[in-house]
Amino acid sequence: MLEDGTYDVIIVDASTDPEQGEVLHLELTVLAGVHKGEVVPIQASGTGLEDFEALGCPGTLEVLGGVPSLTIES
Repeated sequence: MLEDGTYDVIIVDASTDPEQGEVLHLELTVLAGVHKGEVVPIQASGTGLEDFEALGCPGTLEVLGGVPSLTIES
């Protein structure tokens, strides 16, 4: 996982697992800074998006205390 901070990202892969309900498995690519180009896997719930709708969406990943929080700009 990345160090604490705020990162501009884009969703490059998204999938769901029927056994996990509405949980999205996302892969994010960092767009700028020292981690530019790194791919970060996370899980997200409560987005209101289907996996195919999330693909290509930009967002902001905030890591605080090692815990990631993603805001998707849809």
